Amino acid sequence: MIGIGPGDIEYLSLKAYKLLQQVEVVVGYTTYIELIDELLSPDQQIISTGMGGEKERAEKAIARAAGGQSVAVISSGDPGIYGMAGLILEILKRRKEKKSAADSIEVEIVPGITASTASAAALGAPLMHDHAVISLSDLLTPWDKIKKRIKAAASSDMITALYNPRSSQRTEQIKIARDIFLDHCSPETPAGIVRSARRGEDEEVVITCLKNMLDHRIDMLSTVIIGNSSTYVDEGMMLAEDGAMITPRGYEL
Repeated sequence: MIGIGPGDIEYLSLKAYKLLQQVEVVVGYTTYIELIDELLSPDQQIISTGMGGEKERAEKAIARAAGGQSVAVISSGDPGIYGMAGLILEILKRRKEKKSAADSIEVEIVPGITASTASAAALGAPLMHDHAVISLSDLLTPWDKIKKRIKAAASSDMITALYNPRSSQRTEQIKIARDIFLDHCSPETPAGIVRSARRGEDEEVVITCLKNMLDHRIDMLSTVIIGNSSTYVDEGMMLAEDGAMITPRGYEL
């Protein structure tokens, strides 16, 4: 499993770069395959499926690997953070219990830059203290459980990165999440919104506050980072158009 990072080839690890050019088969979500298209050769077999085809991709990748081919399953960001690593390991465990050919498959997980760290770099240094990462997608996790996690993060003064904040079908979750934070945090708490983090000219960076964050575009390409009670905005540090979000680590200056 290989993490391809946020999408720009410049943010791909050297290990991932080399392996992607060496393997016989590359398996991934169609959009992610397109992001690394310039690295792939006509000699490689490409297996891609659309959104929701994760299990199908995993099964096909395992079948090819069990047949003796070298296979790379790609995930955007890091394969172990909302990626394919867990699913593939679970399937391999079940096959091993059934004593299938999967017993002979050697697995390696190559990490990648995830959306929270890519977005944090665009915003400044908002994740310098304890933080939580929460996906607002309720496709695989009940919404009531997600809300409990949001409340726990907000009430404990955790910096929080929100993945999958809003889609065309899910428009209310980000509003509810913001309201939960407002119950526990100052309305002026800095909040950053990064769209297409580290994807070249497509990247959009906004630094705002908890009270006003819903006034800005937020979609499935966005990552939202909500600071803690110590986070502040330095308007003179022009990392982004609005300055830089900084969360002090606690060093004496």
